Amino acid sequence: MSEAARSGRTYNQLNVPRKYVQAKRRFSVYWTWSYPWEANRDITELDNRFSTMTEVRRVGWPSFESIEYSERMFLQGIAGTLELFHLSLLSFQAVVGEVTGQPVAVYQRIDQAGQRLPIDDRILADTDTLMVFGLDHMVTEQEASPDEVEALRRFLTREGTCLILGPHHDVGISPNLKDREVEYAHHGDPLVPRQQRFGKYTRSLMKGLGVPVENRYGLRPATAPGTTQTVPLSITGDLDTRGWLTDVKTFVFHMHLPHYAVTTEDQEIIHVLARQPIDLSKPHPFVEAGNREFNMFLWMPPNGERAGDILLADSTIFTTLFGGDESLTRFWKNLASK
Repeated sequence: MSEAARSGRTYNQLNVPRKYVQAKRRFSVYWTWSYPWEANRDITELDNRFSTMTEVRRVGWPSFESIEYSERMFLQGIAGTLELFHLSLLSFQAVVGEVTGQPVAVYQRIDQAGQRLPIDDRILADTDTLMVFGLDHMVTEQEASPDEVEALRRFLTREGTCLILGPHHDVGISPNLKDREVEYAHHGDPLVPRQQRFGKYTRSLMKGLGVPVENRYGLRPATAPGTTQTVPLSITGDLDTRGWLTDVKTFVFHMHLPHYAVTTEDQEIIHVLARQPIDLSKPHPFVEAGNREFNMFLWMPPNGERAGDILLADSTIFTTLFGGDESLTRFWKNLASK
């Protein structure tokens, strides 16, 4: 972290390829959004958009009332909120960079300047672990091309590769407005609209790669009374033969986390390694169906021609927008060293 603090901030340049070093994993983050399409969304629309920075300041007051978030220093529209995601990734980048000795590269599908970058060898050639953060609203119509799916399939034939997929929540899928209000009351976040559907791009990748998972709902995790400290995960330790969750007890509190529903009966191809207990204080259709936990962290071990691992974990686990502790840092280090 000290090295990052001493270094200048760069923007609008091509990545300098990182050399392969055994046991020194090269991480790359890929934001699936079209930054302009998200930032230019009509703020009079109630649903399926990010909050403006002004709305974040109002709801989070006084957390963002310091000079660095003022109009003279920080974007106040939706673009400002998107920049918060970038800033919140810095701690993860620092921790992983320290463990691996390699900088963490960050890419966007379509960036602030409208430059489009699909997933191809420009990203994959110097990457060992690719993290695909599915924060594209479905209305922006992002979808993986057959060429991108094939590029990732080739990537995963390399020994030691890892693909981490993080489709975000899918709130308000029901056409019934009363059902949407129940979901909204359950998670309790005034910044999330009654309908906010994420992850068309990541869903299309999962379909193309044969990942039998769907991101559903936006569920509030259970916490210790009077705190935002999540209660411990339910971990299936006997399935975690790689030790992804060694010394990990919790991830991070976030009001609306997706349930990663497994859509196959074949328990050999995918393992649910961690489930998160749900806050039962407010009703939700998923809870009313008899569920008390949701799938939080999943692993598809190498299989057949696929030599690499596929993991599923929400993008908020890798940011500090919603806090973090020693257990979360331990999880990051595990990913960087396994």
